[in-house]
Amino acid sequence: MRIAYPAVIAYDQADKVHNVDFPDLPGCITFGKTRDEALLMASDALSLYLESIMDRKLVLPKPSTRAGTVLIEPRPGVAFALWLRARRKDSGMTLTEAADKLGVKYQVYQKLENPGTSNPTLKTLKKLEKVFGMELVAI
Repeated sequence: MRIAYPAVIAYDQADKVHNVDFPDLPGCITFGKTRDEALLMASDALSLYLESIMDRKLVLPKPSTRAGTVLIEPRPGVAFALWLRARRKDSGMTLTEAADKLGVKYQVYQKLENPGTSNPTLKTLKKLEKVFGMELVAI
């Protein structure tokens, strides 16, 4: 599952910057002096916005499809935590059930779904493949 949100990038002649706005995420805006810098800043802004939503246990807005936008992906740790939480919920499992199937304590599994602490090892990814019945890593 690829997680990406549409962003509108517009050059501001007066300020000489590239402004970035995420239409699906109110208040998620940033800018960069160059387009490349704006894209990098957009990934950071998106990651922090999504982390904030998850920390506050708010409903994560679904990304829309909009013409004239650029798709921006969050940082890998954030994307993985979002993916894992969605996969677990789609499977109808609680945190405790997922932890039990993975063979770890509840708190260990909970860290995997936290964008600030999610950093699974290859061994953990292989275990998650068995829990959710899908390939995550092809080596």
